[in-house]
Amino acid sequence: MSMNIRSPKTGGSNLQDESRTPVWGIRTPTEVKAMAKCLKDVKKPVFRKLLKAVVEYIESAELSEDFFTNLSAEANLPYESVASIYSGLLTIIRAAFRVPLSSLKQEAFKSDLKSIRLPEEFVEDFVSAVYGAKRSMIEESLSKPSTRLPSLQRFRWRVDVAISNSSLSRVLEPSVLLELVLSNGTVKQITVPVSKFHELRYNVSSVLKEMEELEKRSILKIQD
Repeated sequence: MSMNIRSPKTGGSNLQDESRTPVWGIRTPTEVKAMAKCLKDVKKPVFRKLLKAVVEYIESAELSEDFFTNLSAEANLPYESVASIYSGLLTIIRAAFRVPLSSLKQEAFKSDLKSIRLPEEFVEDFVSAVYGAKRSMIEESLSKPSTRLPSLQRFRWRVDVAISNSSLSRVLEPSVLLELVLSNGTVKQITVPVSKFHELRYNVSSVLKEMEELEKRSILKIQD
C-alpha cells in the first residue's frame, strides 16, 4: 500500500508565521491599518521622504511644522493621507526598535510587513531603516527618558465667601479655592464657582459608577 504525503503549501507573498506575534503586537494598531490603505497611491520617492522624516524625528524629536503641508502639495496627496502614513511608519519603527536585534530576524520582520500588504519595494526600504547603520543611534534615542508633564504632589482646598466686589456692596457668594502643588515646585491656585464645583462632583461620581460597573464584568476579573 502506498501513501501520498502532501507537503503544506508555502506560496504567497503575504504568508505569515502564525506561531509568532507581529512586531507591533497581537492586534494591528489603527495607525498601521490606516497607513496600509493610503500607501497604494504613494510613489517610492515620497515613501522614502516620509521614512527619512520618521527616522530623523526619532533621533532629534524635531519635525518641521510645514512638513506635511509641503509634502502633500509636492506629492499631490491629501494632507490626511500623508499624516496617516507618517503615523503608521512611526508606530512600526518604534515597535521594531523595542525588540532586540537578536530576537527580530529580517525575514520575520519582512513577513510582518507583507502581512499588511506593504508593497515589496517599500519593504526593502523599511528593512534598511531598521537594520541599517543608524540602528545604534536610534536605539540610544529611544532609550532616553521622554519629556513628561509635572505630576501632582499635594492638593489642598477651602471654601471662600465673597462678601462684596467692585460692583456690588454685598454678594455673599461662596466659591471653592483649589491649590495644586506640582512635582516641579509650581503652585497653581484655581477658584471654582459653586455651580462648576457641583458639575465636577457629578462628573467624578458618574465616572466612578461606570468604573464599578466595568469591574463587575467577568471579562475584567482576574482568574486564579
